[in-house]
Amino acid sequence: MEKFKHPIREAEHYLQNARQILSEKAGKDGDYYSDDKYVKMAGNTAWNGVLVALDAVLDIRSGLKKRQRLEFKDYQAAIAKKDSKMPRVLLNAYDLLHKSLGYDGITDYNVVQTSLGYAKTILDWADKHYQN
Repeated sequence: MEKFKHPIREAEHYLQNARQILSEKAGKDGDYYSDDKYVKMAGNTAWNGVLVALDAVLDIRSGLKKRQRLEFKDYQAAIAKKDSKMPRVLLNAYDLLHKSLGYDGITDYNVVQTSLGYAKTILDWADKHYQN
């Protein structure tokens, strides 16, 4: 994988990969994708991009071991301290990208696009708040 110096560009790359998985592998058929396996893969890829972006702008990993996982509530609390409107966007992204797409493989085209829209909103927000 290409090494990124800017974490928000890396997060955008994840989102781009998710879109590529959908367009090349998931097989759009009318208002639905044909293969939920690739929808799941795309949802998880986009969600990982969201986490990369959030880790870059939210100071919540200090003091943690390198591979230690954070709980969703940790991200939600940290983002609320920076912007009172973003916890709802984050919750929607979590519910749609991580749960509905990533676990359930929801194949509805509009749901998938809405999910990716939430990811894009978070990445844009993170880009504005990122400091080297």
